[in-house]
Amino acid sequence: MNIEFYKTAFLTMFVALDPPGLAPVFITLTAHMAAHERKATAIRATIIAFSILAGAAICGQPLLHSLGIGIPAFRIAGGLLLFWIAVEMVFERREERKAHSAEVTVAHDHFHSIAAFPLAIPLMAGPGAITATILQASIAQHSVLDFSVLIGILLVVTTSCLGVFLMAGRIDRWLGQTGRVVLSRLLGVLLASMAVQTVGDGIISFAK
Repeated sequence: MNIEFYKTAFLTMFVALDPPGLAPVFITLTAHMAAHERKATAIRATIIAFSILAGAAICGQPLLHSLGIGIPAFRIAGGLLLFWIAVEMVFERREERKAHSAEVTVAHDHFHSIAAFPLAIPLMAGPGAITATILQASIAQHSVLDFSVLIGILLVVTTSCLGVFLMAGRIDRWLGQTGRVVLSRLLGVLLASMAVQTVGDGIISFAK
């Protein structure tokens, strides 16, 4: 069993989706809803996000291959994208972007599509999460066990988002503004380190 890969994959996907950071956004988006409507929205968003990420894990590499894009190039590009997300987290820009997406949705009265946009896409299964999924799938491609565990990790992380949605009010009150900032910056530093490692691995693969 590749325990190191499992730990790295879980941390990467958890940071990329950032479940705790979704709590205030979910509260904003569903403030108008009854309890059963919030629950249904949370479940639907989780199913959509998991389907997208699982699809990226399964079809991402064949798609890249058909476009003539090698895994080393994708690792470098993906690592740079993840690094940018980490910078946003460290300097508190990601929360601002999520809040803006919520405001746009509410302003346009798109309540019927909140689960798909912006909850599932791009807040959960956004470019960063999709990129991270394809990168991890490229590492697990030669092992059925590792790939199966990766799908399980995607399920666990997206389910954790569901848990956050269902307890959003309590989590937001417990963390508070200070807690969200500290947690976001800590996860951002971890993601930046992983992104640098990914870029380095891609450069080494190019050099071989």
